[in-house]
Amino acid sequence: MISTIALPWLTGYIPDLPTPFDEAGRVDLKAFARLCERQIAAGVSAIVVCETAGEASTLSPAEQEFVIRAAVDIARGRVRVIAGAGSNSTEQALQLTRRAEAAGADAILSVVPYYNKPVQSGIHAHFQAVSLSTALPVILHDTPTRTVRELADDTLARLCQSNRFAGLMDGSGDVTRPIRLSARVPPGFRFLSGDDATALAYIAAGGDGCISTISNVTPDACRAIYTSLRQGRLSSARHLERRLLTLEACLSRQNPAALKYALSLLGLMDPAPRLPLVDPDETTKAEIARAVSGLAEDELADAVQA
Repeated sequence: MISTIALPWLTGYIPDLPTPFDEAGRVDLKAFARLCERQIAAGVSAIVVCETAGEASTLSPAEQEFVIRAAVDIARGRVRVIAGAGSNSTEQALQLTRRAEAAGADAILSVVPYYNKPVQSGIHAHFQAVSLSTALPVILHDTPTRTVRELADDTLARLCQSNRFAGLMDGSGDVTRPIRLSARVPPGFRFLSGDDATALAYIAAGGDGCISTISNVTPDACRAIYTSLRQGRLSSARHLERRLLTLEACLSRQNPAALKYALSLLGLMDPAPRLPLVDPDETTKAEIARAVSGLAEDELADAVQA
């Protein structure tokens, strides 16, 4: 079996950070620093920038590089920085990957090409080209609800015949995948859920963690869920996960606009997304506010001990 690039830090709940904007629509570096520092204080192993929650599709290449450099400068080696560098154009994906490497990222996250509807051989060729364009580890991102095309099991296994791919962010919601594919990938290859709603089951079935939206809001609770799972305390993990279900549902319906609004309630950032995304309506805002207020830190501490 070919060995892969082993990333021991690619584990646990890893937040997919939003990109804050100021009133003029520019990247708000001070708010971004607050988000990063909050996650570092919570003990995460890595942060993801310029991906789904980061509204990468609305950022210019220069803005993406700016955000990645900012994350690297803020982290100062305390956590790893995973940079989104995906595109439905292979050439653009190569350019974004090179810029992420130049900006100091520790790994890149590359999504299945969207809109074009490539066949599996095209997806394979796309990711091979990405992997050959950089010395960084490549984490594959499979999210069929957004890309229409899936990363098929056979394609993943073929890609893993090289040693350039470190893991999979799996947004399929298929919790059997870690078990089904473990024998077809090299030792050290990491399976990370990309779906908060099924992350607990995914990790319990052999996954290594989750690239998460809700962990932006509740990093301590997410860390407690993961720790409980690793210690075999499944009932404790389930108890805490149930506390997060309402907020998870709110965030998933309008991500990342709902996430930004939730973080604004915590005083961390302005909630405005970039068009074509818009703020949640008033009914949704009220639902998010109720969910956030129900997760006060003292209550979460009680849940962790349950």
